[in-house]
Amino acid sequence: MPGIGKLLVMVGMGLVVLGLIFWFFGNKLHWFGNLPGDVRYEGKNVRVYFPWVTMLLVSILLSLIMWLIRRF
Repeated sequence: MPGIGKLLVMVGMGLVVLGLIFWFFGNKLHWFGNLPGDVRYEGKNVRVYFPWVTMLLVSILLSLIMWLIRRF
């Protein structure tokens, strides 16, 4: 069970860091979610948004971070 506690602390610290980034740099991150390749359709009664490129970027960054954590 000590592994779960360590994991929860790491996830909590990651959320705090992410929150601080959005708090201090939120006005500079307006491009996030509006990248070229993100699908957006706004019709008369429907709005569809699927951020393909943003999800790909987040996936690559998280994979890199997890690789670095496992490496060290």
